[in-house]
Amino acid sequence: MIAPPAIFAAFVILAAVGMYREDPEGLPSMLVGKQAPSMPQDALPDYPAATDDMLRSGEISVVNFWASWCPPCRAEHPKLLEMQADGLNMIGVNFKDTEGNATRYLEDEKSPFAGVGFDPQGRVAIDWGVTAPPETFIVDGDGTVLFRFAGPLVGSDYEQRFLPALEDALNR
Repeated sequence: MIAPPAIFAAFVILAAVGMYREDPEGLPSMLVGKQAPSMPQDALPDYPAATDDMLRSGEISVVNFWASWCPPCRAEHPKLLEMQADGLNMIGVNFKDTEGNATRYLEDEKSPFAGVGFDPQGRVAIDWGVTAPPETFIVDGDGTVLFRFAGPLVGSDYEQRFLPALEDALNR
């Protein structure tokens, strides 16, 4: 007799806590404020490797996890090219993809990346806490992760969350 009302009350409490937390859409990242994990050891053929030194170059880096089979990754690609044209240090990590498909995609769409890591098994993505592509990280010049953005860099979420975080990082 007591169990159904108790279960219902617990559900209501959990729902209320979820609705009123600071960022109900965001997924917390355990990396923010910590040193970035390693880059993949492999690179896509004909592209420079993404290296750990690129994350510690003294300038802000944008690390983008992507895949050729990912429609949201394709949707955000023009923004990545814009950021590259604006002079940002763009680093790409292709994961859970095939070498041929990933290379063809960058040949067809143009690569925005100064370095491209290849993570076919998704092991490096796990170290970074990536749940699904695309995911983008802003990394300080000393390799400290400043911000994590899950989802494509398009629309109002990009404008209201990612851009202010990027501007804050650039103005440090």
